[in-house]
Amino acid sequence: MYRYDEFDETLVRERTKQFRGQVARRLQGELKEENFKPLRLQNGVYLQLHSYMFRIAIPYGQLNAARLRQLALIADRYDKGYGHFTTRQNIQFNWIPLANIPDALDLLNDVEMHSIQTSGNCIRNVTADHLAGAAADELEDPRPWAEIIRQWSTFHPEFSHLPRKFKIALTAASPDRAAVLLYDIGIRLKPNAAGETGFEIHVGGGLGRTPYIAEFVRDWVSKQDLLSYLQAIMRVYNRHGRRDNKWKARIKILVQELGPEEFRRQVEEEFAGQHGWEKVVLPAEEVERIRAYFAPPGFETLPATSAKLDAAIAADRAFGRWVRNNLRPHKIPGYSVVHIALKQQGAPPGDCTSEQMRAIAAIAEKFALDDVRVAHEQDLVLPHVKTDDVPDVYAALKAAGLHASNAGLGSDMIACPGLDYCNLSNARSISVANDIQALFADPEFEDEVGTLHINVSGCINACGHHHVGHIGVLGVDKKGEEFYQILFGGRADERAAIGVIQGPGLKHEEVAPAIRRVVQKYLELRASRTEKLADTMARLGQAPFKEALYASS
Repeated sequence: MYRYDEFDETLVRERTKQFRGQVARRLQGELKEENFKPLRLQNGVYLQLHSYMFRIAIPYGQLNAARLRQLALIADRYDKGYGHFTTRQNIQFNWIPLANIPDALDLLNDVEMHSIQTSGNCIRNVTADHLAGAAADELEDPRPWAEIIRQWSTFHPEFSHLPRKFKIALTAASPDRAAVLLYDIGIRLKPNAAGETGFEIHVGGGLGRTPYIAEFVRDWVSKQDLLSYLQAIMRVYNRHGRRDNKWKARIKILVQELGPEEFRRQVEEEFAGQHGWEKVVLPAEEVERIRAYFAPPGFETLPATSAKLDAAIAADRAFGRWVRNNLRPHKIPGYSVVHIALKQQGAPPGDCTSEQMRAIAAIAEKFALDDVRVAHEQDLVLPHVKTDDVPDVYAALKAAGLHASNAGLGSDMIACPGLDYCNLSNARSISVANDIQALFADPEFEDEVGTLHINVSGCINACGHHHVGHIGVLGVDKKGEEFYQILFGGRADERAAIGVIQGPGLKHEEVAPAIRRVVQKYLELRASRTEKLADTMARLGQAPFKEALYASS
């Protein structure tokens, strides 16, 4: 985990002091909202339906016990005792009074956290695979490079006023757990023919009103050239990106309007034309200094199997299910990855109470080498747990109400806060997500269905990633009444695809029964228990599922 140096400390403290003065001027009426808006957005503060919303950066999803406890303190002292984890590895507080946000920022600064560039037309929080440093299938840990990009992009004078917001994600594994193909720039670490590790670059992904999968731009960029190549991409975007129409301002629109080949040509031309003095080449010692912050923790030499775990599985069927669904393999024998699904039945997906944050902090300190990650699925992960300690971790999670055994299954849904909070939303998301979750209340039925990704958004901005769920649900407004369009066939992995809208929207109460019919049709038609719904649809087409969707509408 990266640690602040004296420059970082000075930067965030001065920024908080500056914002405190801006807030005071706003509250005193010296700043009107239209003048205050660009200032608050630079500090992660949005004006939502009922109050201000405060978004905090969690670079590449990395937390520890001290940071979790500080987030819990903010939740208790200034909010309503909970926070909401997002698909971009951030956390949001929805009820903090504006006057208290500078105080919350001071608390964040005490544990090397901030809200810089979590909003506005700049390079946002850099995200990465939540299993980085633990996954056996990764080429190397991508977090040092995510941190290098974060430092390079923070307050970058050339890229602080882009045509539109900009997002970057990295992965170093073949299975894409970071959804890099949905980002403005998606980066995958890969070897070249000589065995040197570099980066494969994709550009122009994004959801929202006009969803696109990122286009392939370059097969391999060396580590030495990474920042210079990113600079070339950003310059082409900054030069040609639309500034007259926010709906056409994202780089995904530019890539499509120019065409991938022409966009690629311009980037290569910009990259090749860089003078030596404008290239961004990090000294090797600086790269190693940053890499050292992500050195593997002190893993012990342990047996690959655990008799204690096997006995606990045999003694407790519920625990056995949790192990089957929530435990992931680790690259070090004798260790496991624990996936904490923040998706209890009837609870808002992604929400975590202050008490639960403190419980996870205690578990992380005692059992997980003080390491916690935020996952793309709005869940949390303990990446380094001794396999022998897994039964004790489960018991502690159960005591905190965090023992949902549904990671990756139908009730482990992605959902935005929707109309309960957001002034952009057209429809409620949380309540319809809870109705769908209830379909999978029977563990045996949910296990029979297996891996299933259902995503819910309250509006076309797609914060719930409805475009890339196996089943997507999009809230729309029709003359003041909430309806929900259903999409089929999306996915957010290495075979990323945009789902297809099936037809007329359904009323709130119709959504869950309709999805139940679709799931039953899937069980009838799948080739095997391991064939995902998106794969069954790709094999057979979507017509049988559309027929099931509207069977009794």
